[in-house]
Amino acid sequence: MGSVGEPINPEAWMWYYENVGGSRCPITDTFWQTETGGHMISPLPGATPMIPGSCTLPLPGIQAAIVDEAGADVPNGRGGILVVKRPWPSMIRNIWGDPDRFVKSYFPEELGGTLYLAGDGAIRNKDTGYFTITGRIDDVLNVSGHRMGTMEIESCLVANPLVAEAAVVGRPDEMTGEAICVFVVLKGGRPTGDEAKKIATELRNWVGKEIGPIAKPKDVRFGDNLPKTRSGKIMRRLLRVIAKGEEITQDTSTLENPAILEQLKEAL
Repeated sequence: MGSVGEPINPEAWMWYYENVGGSRCPITDTFWQTETGGHMISPLPGATPMIPGSCTLPLPGIQAAIVDEAGADVPNGRGGILVVKRPWPSMIRNIWGDPDRFVKSYFPEELGGTLYLAGDGAIRNKDTGYFTITGRIDDVLNVSGHRMGTMEIESCLVANPLVAEAAVVGRPDEMTGEAICVFVVLKGGRPTGDEAKKIATELRNWVGKEIGPIAKPKDVRFGDNLPKTRSGKIMRRLLRVIAKGEEITQDTSTLENPAILEQLKEAL
């Protein structure tokens, strides 16, 4: 069974494995992009030991690595920027009519000009060397000088027994630079009033315990579901606009459920 599109959190991985695959089918949790032309990091079904939430190891011939903001390799166990160090047959070659943009976007000078920038953050397990994608690097939140991936907080939230789905975005904050805003879908339906406030406090404390006090969400919003395209992708750019309290002026025609946007504007 395959998993593509966005990082799959461990809780969703286990549900997929147990309920869809009957606890017997291998899951190929793949990392790839349109620009890569094919899978880059993925377990080999039946051959690679699986870990929920991890896309495991690069495929043969793919030299993936994790580097810091200067392009230097970081040790296993520390998060960084996902890059590919050597060319591969199906990779993007250019952007039509704009070779300068191609170089700046995918081989930036800040990383030395020779590393393919995937645009995702990742971390490698200290013991196994397995890769886990932590989300887009432009989705990294900077709260009081602490850098956190949105995927880390989302995975923490869905590990709570009450939570069915979650999305995390940042918004500007005068005190901390950025504040964490979470949009949550509960397994038992959307709460209101005092019940909503009680569950919001419980979820804040849960995140504080599992990750640390600095990761406690400032805003918690509940919805019947999250704004998604018809292919199931969460529209985080719209959630960022809602979190900032701005009016949505972007195109929403690709949304499967545009009515949910009004519901998610209600903050606790």
